[in-house]
Amino acid sequence: MNKTRKLTITSLIVAITTLSSHLIFIPVGFAKIFPIQHFANVFLAVLLGPWYAVAGALIVSTLRNLLGTGSIFAYPGSVIGALLAGIFYMKTKKIVYAFVGEVIGTGIIGAVTTYPIGVLLFGKELTVFGFVPAFMISSFTGSLLAIGLLKVMMKNRVIEGLVEKSVHK
Repeated sequence: MNKTRKLTITSLIVAITTLSSHLIFIPVGFAKIFPIQHFANVFLAVLLGPWYAVAGALIVSTLRNLLGTGSIFAYPGSVIGALLAGIFYMKTKKIVYAFVGEVIGTGIIGAVTTYPIGVLLFGKELTVFGFVPAFMISSFTGSLLAIGLLKVMMKNRVIEGLVEKSVHK
């Protein structure tokens, strides 16, 4: 697939994700969890690889912050989750590992990295694991939706030319 097509797909996913961010979010303290971001991370990671997924996550996080529908906590979770989802999928060629990478990257690593940001920016002591349950639920839900859609699209050969012809379990 050429770069123009990859950029177009990434842009479409970024646009859909950004537009839906004012409709589908759950406020949790200073953060706004957003399952559609995790959906987009897994979707881009499987279709285009880790670098397009990371770029999409960075762009959506920035746009959401500029539009007031996100928080600074969107960066660590979405970027780390997108990167791990892409790397795990790239190494295994199995969609379930993109799911695992997103949940570990966002739900655990991303949530824990929000601690110093929260303390630095808000001057409040937060529990180190205060965001883990919220980030886990958000990443699990969004990633599960992405896996479902990707499996249906693969079964119906909608994205046959976009993803390598390997075992997608």
